[in-house]
Amino acid sequence: MGALVAYVIGIYNNLVSLRNRVKNAFAQIDVQLTRRYDLIPNLVEAVKGYMSHERETLEAVINARNAASSSLDAAKLDPSNASAMKKLGAAEGMLGNALGRLFALSEAYPDLKANQNMLQFQEELTSTENKVAFSRQAFNDSVLSYNNATEYFPNSAIAGMFNFKASSFFEIDAEEKRDAPKVSFGNDQASSG
Repeated sequence: MGALVAYVIGIYNNLVSLRNRVKNAFAQIDVQLTRRYDLIPNLVEAVKGYMSHERETLEAVINARNAASSSLDAAKLDPSNASAMKKLGAAEGMLGNALGRLFALSEAYPDLKANQNMLQFQEELTSTENKVAFSRQAFNDSVLSYNNATEYFPNSAIAGMFNFKASSFFEIDAEEKRDAPKVSFGNDQASSG
Protein backbone atom coordinates (compact mmCIF):
# COMPACT_ATOMS: atom_id res chain seq x y z
CA MET A 1 0.00 0.00 0.00
CA GLY A 2 2.89 2.36 0.81
CA ALA A 3 4.35 1.86 -2.67
CA LEU A 4 1.00 2.85 -4.25
CA VAL A 5 0.82 6.03 -2.15
CA ALA A 6 4.40 6.91 -3.09
CA TYR A 7 3.57 6.30 -6.76
CA VAL A 8 0.51 8.58 -6.60
CA ILE A 9 2.54 11.26 -4.80
CA GLY A 10 5.22 11.03 -7.50
CA ILE A 11 2.67 11.50 -10.27
CA TYR A 12 1.02 14.39 -8.41
CA ASN A 13 4.35 16.14 -7.84
CA ASN A 14 5.31 15.73 -11.49
CA LEU A 15 2.00 17.26 -12.58
CA VAL A 16 2.52 20.20 -10.21
CA SER A 17 6.03 20.71 -11.59
CA LEU A 18 4.83 20.65 -15.19
CA ARG A 19 1.93 23.03 -14.43
CA ASN A 20 4.39 25.43 -12.78
CA ARG A 21 6.60 25.28 -15.89
CA VAL A 22 3.59 26.36 -17.95
CA LYS A 23 2.99 29.29 -15.60
CA ASN A 24 6.66 30.26 -15.70
CA ALA A 25 6.75 30.05 -19.50
CA PHE A 26 3.71 32.31 -19.68
CA ALA A 27 5.41 34.76 -17.34
CA GLN A 28 8.16 35.07 -19.96
CA ILE A 29 5.56 35.90 -22.61
CA ASP A 30 4.09 38.44 -20.21
CA VAL A 31 7.46 40.17 -19.83
CA GLN A 32 7.99 40.45 -23.58
CA LEU A 33 4.44 41.53 -24.43
CA THR A 34 4.48 44.12 -21.66
CA ARG A 35 7.75 45.48 -23.04
CA ARG A 36 6.16 45.64 -26.48
CA TYR A 37 3.05 47.40 -25.17
CA ASP A 38 5.26 49.92 -23.37
CA LEU A 39 7.12 50.73 -26.61
CA ILE A 40 4.00 51.42 -28.66
CA PRO A 41 2.90 54.75 -27.10
CA ASN A 42 6.46 56.07 -27.59
CA LEU A 43 6.41 54.92 -31.20
CA VAL A 44 3.09 56.67 -31.80
CA GLU A 45 4.47 59.86 -30.24
CA ALA A 46 7.53 59.66 -32.49
CA VAL A 47 5.44 59.43 -35.66
CA LYS A 48 2.58 61.71 -34.62
CA GLY A 49 4.31 64.89 -35.81
CA TYR A 50 5.01 63.40 -39.22
CA MET A 51 1.70 61.63 -39.68
CA SER A 52 -0.74 64.03 -38.03
CA HIS A 53 -3.36 63.52 -40.74
CA GLU A 54 -3.11 59.72 -40.27
CA ARG A 55 -4.91 60.04 -36.95
CA GLU A 56 -7.19 57.06 -37.62
CA THR A 57 -4.20 54.74 -38.05
CA LEU A 58 -2.50 56.07 -34.91
CA GLU A 59 -5.70 55.62 -32.90
CA ALA A 60 -6.12 52.10 -34.27
CA VAL A 61 -2.62 51.21 -33.05
CA ILE A 62 -3.30 52.60 -29.56
CA ASN A 63 -6.72 50.92 -29.36
CA ALA A 64 -5.27 47.60 -30.49
CA ARG A 65 -2.45 47.96 -27.96
CA ASN A 66 -4.93 48.65 -25.16
CA ALA A 67 -7.10 45.67 -26.16
CA ALA A 68 -4.06 43.39 -26.28
CA SER A 69 -2.87 44.65 -22.90
CA SER A 70 -6.29 43.94 -21.35
CA SER A 71 -6.32 40.48 -22.90
CA LEU A 72 -2.86 39.82 -21.48
CA ASP A 73 -4.08 40.82 -18.00
CA ALA A 74 -6.96 38.34 -18.31
CA ALA A 75 -4.69 35.54 -19.58
CA LYS A 76 -2.20 36.13 -16.73
CA LEU A 77 -4.89 35.13 -14.24
CA ASP A 78 -5.04 31.63 -15.72
CA PRO A 79 -2.79 30.78 -18.67
CA SER A 80 -4.61 27.46 -19.02
CA ASN A 81 -7.94 29.21 -19.77
CA ALA A 82 -8.64 28.45 -23.44
CA SER A 83 -10.97 31.41 -23.88
CA ALA A 84 -8.50 33.91 -22.39
CA MET A 85 -5.66 32.55 -24.54
CA LYS A 86 -7.82 32.71 -27.68
CA LYS A 87 -8.77 36.34 -26.91
CA LEU A 88 -5.12 37.20 -26.34
CA GLY A 89 -4.17 35.59 -29.64
CA ALA A 90 -6.90 37.51 -31.48
CA ALA A 91 -5.90 40.80 -29.81
CA GLU A 92 -2.25 40.21 -30.69
CA GLY A 93 -3.26 39.54 -34.30
CA MET A 94 -5.17 42.84 -34.42
CA LEU A 95 -2.22 44.70 -32.90
CA GLY A 96 0.16 43.16 -35.42
CA ASN A 97 -2.14 44.23 -38.26
CA ALA A 98 -2.40 47.79 -36.90
CA LEU A 99 1.38 48.06 -36.52
CA GLY A 100 1.81 46.69 -40.03
CA ARG A 101 -0.47 49.42 -41.40
CA LEU A 102 1.45 52.07 -39.43
CA PHE A 103 4.80 50.92 -40.80
CA ALA A 104 3.40 50.67 -44.32
CA LEU A 105 2.13 54.26 -44.09
CA SER A 106 5.48 55.43 -42.74
CA GLU A 107 7.01 54.50 -46.11
CA ALA A 108 5.32 57.59 -47.59
CA TYR A 109 7.20 59.93 -45.23
CA PRO A 110 10.90 60.19 -46.14
CA ASP A 111 11.73 62.36 -43.11
CA LEU A 112 10.07 59.84 -40.82
CA LYS A 113 11.92 56.93 -42.40
CA ALA A 114 15.20 58.69 -41.63
CA ASN A 115 14.21 59.71 -38.09
CA GLN A 116 16.56 58.15 -35.49
CA ASN A 117 13.74 57.68 -32.94
CA MET A 118 11.63 55.85 -35.53
CA LEU A 119 14.55 53.64 -36.50
CA GLN A 120 15.28 52.87 -32.85
CA PHE A 121 11.66 52.01 -32.03
CA GLN A 122 11.45 49.85 -35.11
CA GLU A 123 14.60 47.98 -34.10
CA GLU A 124 13.34 47.53 -30.54
CA LEU A 125 9.96 46.27 -31.77
CA THR A 126 11.64 43.83 -34.14
CA SER A 127 13.85 42.54 -31.33
CA THR A 128 10.84 42.23 -29.03
CA GLU A 129 8.85 40.41 -31.71
CA ASN A 130 11.64 37.84 -31.93
CA LYS A 131 11.64 37.43 -28.15
CA VAL A 132 7.85 37.04 -28.12
CA ALA A 133 8.09 34.32 -30.77
CA PHE A 134 10.78 32.49 -28.78
CA SER A 135 8.80 32.82 -25.52
CA ARG A 136 5.63 31.66 -27.23
CA GLN A 137 7.40 28.56 -28.53
CA ALA A 138 8.77 27.78 -25.06
CA PHE A 139 5.29 28.24 -23.58
CA ASN A 140 3.66 25.99 -26.17
CA ASP A 141 6.34 23.34 -25.57
CA SER A 142 5.63 23.49 -21.82
CA VAL A 143 1.89 23.20 -22.48
CA LEU A 144 2.49 20.15 -24.69
CA SER A 145 4.54 18.41 -21.98
CA TYR A 146 1.99 19.25 -19.30
CA ASN A 147 -0.99 18.19 -21.42
CA ASN A 148 0.71 14.91 -22.35
CA ALA A 149 1.39 14.19 -18.68
CA THR A 150 -2.23 14.85 -17.73
CA GLU A 151 -3.54 12.60 -20.49
CA TYR A 152 -1.23 9.58 -20.11
CA PHE A 153 -2.60 6.69 -18.10
CA PRO A 154 -2.39 6.34 -15.09
CA ASN A 155 -1.54 10.05 -14.77
CA SER A 156 -4.95 10.93 -16.21
CA ALA A 157 -6.68 9.31 -13.23
CA ILE A 158 -4.53 11.26 -10.76
CA ALA A 159 -4.96 14.46 -12.80
CA GLY A 160 -8.72 14.02 -12.73
CA MET A 161 -8.81 13.39 -8.98
CA PHE A 162 -6.82 16.56 -8.27
CA ASN A 163 -8.43 18.75 -10.94
CA PHE A 164 -5.41 19.16 -13.25
CA LYS A 165 -6.93 20.46 -16.48
CA ALA A 166 -5.33 20.69 -19.89
CA SER A 167 -3.75 24.02 -20.79
CA SER A 168 -4.25 25.89 -24.05
CA PHE A 169 -1.59 26.80 -26.56
CA PHE A 170 -0.90 30.45 -27.34
CA GLU A 171 -1.73 30.87 -31.00
CA ILE A 172 -1.89 34.25 -32.68
CA ASP A 173 -4.56 34.95 -35.29
CA ALA A 174 -3.32 36.05 -38.71
CA GLU A 175 0.04 34.41 -38.11
CA GLU A 176 1.40 35.47 -41.48
CA LYS A 177 0.94 39.09 -40.42
CA ARG A 178 2.46 38.44 -37.00
CA ASP A 179 6.02 38.57 -38.21
CA ALA A 180 7.81 41.80 -37.43
CA PRO A 181 6.89 44.33 -40.08
CA LYS A 182 9.55 44.66 -42.75
CA VAL A 183 10.27 48.20 -43.81
CA SER A 184 12.84 48.96 -46.46
CA PHE A 185 14.65 52.27 -46.37
CA GLY A 186 16.70 51.60 -49.47
CA ASN A 187 16.14 51.17 -53.15
CA ASP A 188 14.50 47.76 -53.65
CA GLN A 189 14.90 47.70 -57.40
CA ALA A 190 17.72 45.59 -58.75
CA SER A 191 19.77 47.20 -61.41
CA SER A 192 19.58 45.45 -64.71
CA GLY A 193 22.65 45.16 -66.81
